[in-house]
Amino acid sequence: MTNILEAIVNIAQNPIYAIRSLYSGRNRVNNIGEALETFVKDAFVNTIQTEDELEKMRRYSEEFSWLGNQNHPPDIMIKGGDAIEVKKTQSANSDLALNSSYPKSTVQSNSTMITQSCRTCEDWTEKDLIYCVGHTTDDSIKSLWMVYGNIYAASHETYQIIKQKITEGINEIPNVELAETNELGRVNRVDPLGITNLRIRGMWQIQNPRRVFNYLHTPSSNVFELVAIIPTSKYESFPSESKAKLETLGNLNLTIENVQVKDPNNPANLIDAKLIVFKLTE
Repeated sequence: MTNILEAIVNIAQNPIYAIRSLYSGRNRVNNIGEALETFVKDAFVNTIQTEDELEKMRRYSEEFSWLGNQNHPPDIMIKGGDAIEVKKTQSANSDLALNSSYPKSTVQSNSTMITQSCRTCEDWTEKDLIYCVGHTTDDSIKSLWMVYGNIYAASHETYQIIKQKITEGINEIPNVELAETNELGRVNRVDPLGITNLRIRGMWQIQNPRRVFNYLHTPSSNVFELVAIIPTSKYESFPSESKAKLETLGNLNLTIENVQVKDPNNPANLIDAKLIVFKLTE
């Protein structure tokens, strides 16, 4: 079973960051967003250098139970392992647009945001979630931050409470015809002909991890930079082989540091974590 440590090692050993040109010839990737998602998948299954499309598909099938998209989250689920959300920004510090899905500390199988196919793709109830945030140009990836949701986003109830309050407020508006919806609200038959409906959608945003964790790491003007923040308890749960592979990599551009991060549910508490940084300077 693959994991984030395997992905970090694979990225460090395959310094190829002009990802649009890398994938456009092989996979007919149409844009840098698709290239970023393919790069992340390849990092987790060690197929960054693999040109045989059938071999790559076989490796995806071996390691992943689910491959989704923007409309069918999460983007990736590892069999028996973590879920992964891939986000692209073309401005280094810009907020992440999550659209109608609030920030997630974990992914739960009973979420209304996932499909039945995702819910039944393997036997699972909850998965840890990795946010993979890539800062890209039109052609290349400049940085990749890999951060676990449970040190980045608050608990589910934090967001559900505010969503529920807004929905209840909408439902109290007099003299409108409301309909059931998974969105914040829906008003039917707004006009005299009864032909216009109003959908009220939440557009969630969360600060870029570069800003959220700026007290741990200051980005520099490298050709490429990978920053991973992993709760220590999670790091210790990975197989010894994966930890050894990372810790004995012998790459002078890779560092592992013990740090503490703010608890998203109570900033007075600190959570032990590992800060892993890989820099490519030229």
